[in-house]
Amino acid sequence: MPSGQAGTLREVIRAATATLTQAGVASPRADAELLAAHAAGVDRSRLAVLELSGHRLPDADAARYHELIAARARRVPLQHLTGTAAFGPVTLQVGPGVFVPRPETEALLEWAYGVLEHAGPSPVVVDLCTGSGALALALAERHPGAAVVAVDDSAEALEYTRCNAAGTGIRIHRADVTAAGLLPELDGRVDLLVCNPPYIPEGACLEPEVADHDPHHALFGGPDGMSVIPAVAALAGRWLVPGGAVGIEHDDTTADATVAVLRRAGVFGDIVARTDLTGRPRFVTAVRSGPDNSRREDDA
Repeated sequence: MPSGQAGTLREVIRAATATLTQAGVASPRADAELLAAHAAGVDRSRLAVLELSGHRLPDADAARYHELIAARARRVPLQHLTGTAAFGPVTLQVGPGVFVPRPETEALLEWAYGVLEHAGPSPVVVDLCTGSGALALALAERHPGAAVVAVDDSAEALEYTRCNAAGTGIRIHRADVTAAGLLPELDGRVDLLVCNPPYIPEGACLEPEVADHDPHHALFGGPDGMSVIPAVAALAGRWLVPGGAVGIEHDDTTADATVAVLRRAGVFGDIVARTDLTGRPRFVTAVRSGPDNSRREDDA
């Protein structure tokens, strides 16, 4: 943006909002504000004060903002431009090569919080298909005494996981969740298993931010979106303690199919199809059958 041509902050945000609206961005005003805050190096909460004061972005910041808005108008994800994504209580480093966590998955997180309230002081928690480590980090944040294991098969995604988990006790494994005999040391020891697997049916119509920027390996779960979920159910049956719980996110067309997979396993009770905050089918939970006994202290 040439020197002297930038207007006040209010004016440039208004112009940016119009640009993003024309480009089909779902939340143009919010994105324009978040990118303005990012370009200016301030919290979004400070923008209103700066706008009221007639603040003008310095030329370098204005030029950076112009570039960010142009990229967002090309439907580059907001989180790739800021380098971060908020999820529950944590802020994650994200970018090309890793799935950007979605607010919809916070419904699964809230359910998992409820499980951990009754899981004792040192539960074992596994996050399969962890991606950026969103669920693993958020659960470790809520329950510092938990032994959290995060698993993914993508080397690129795990670079972000390791960055996000630095300084925590989270154990990170690179592994394919469909591989036979995965992590036998967890057999009968896990209190909570969560998974946001690739579950979109192949050929689904997606927004450009998803189709062009999220790794397809983290999105698509075969023709019906169910290629990974049976393996997750099998691992839950092997790993969970009696009374341990599993929560699996799924496509909004496959709630019944996910319930059926868990029923066929023959080792789960309390199988419940659950919705997200918008009322859409989002995840299924189940409890490992057997006496609801805690693990022995010498096994913890």
